[in-house]
Amino acid sequence: MCQYILDTDCVSLILYNHPQVIANATKHQFAITIITVQELFNGWVCRINEPSQVHNLPALYSKLWTTVKYLQTIEVLNFTPEADTCLKKLLKDNPPLRKNRVQKDMRIAAIALSIGAILVTHNQGDFGQVPGLEIADWTQ
Repeated sequence: MCQYILDTDCVSLILYNHPQVIANATKHQFAITIITVQELFNGWVCRINEPSQVHNLPALYSKLWTTVKYLQTIEVLNFTPEADTCLKKLLKDNPPLRKNRVQKDMRIAAIALSIGAILVTHNQGDFGQVPGLEIADWTQ
């Protein structure tokens, strides 16, 4: 079982060669969630389908390709029934966490809570509000 789960921003930092995040990632066993895969692909699909980016397709597809190749090298955790139960309780007990803009973050948090993993994130503001969620920041 993984001890650490990287949130989407941390995976993006790895893909953009952030030295501190990469250095920390080489020292620990980690995974990502299927939610992060969704967020990464949603981002690339929006950029690739943007009419103003038609001149930039080779670069965009190359970055998508790099993302796909990277995802093939790491463990991806599913959104299990246990994570769903955890998410429902989290949102029921903490109304401020129901905001639409943090919906996917809360799904990532629920997966981490459901397996007792530490969430690696630079987003202390949103994830720091989740009761019982242990977080680490590898950008420091």
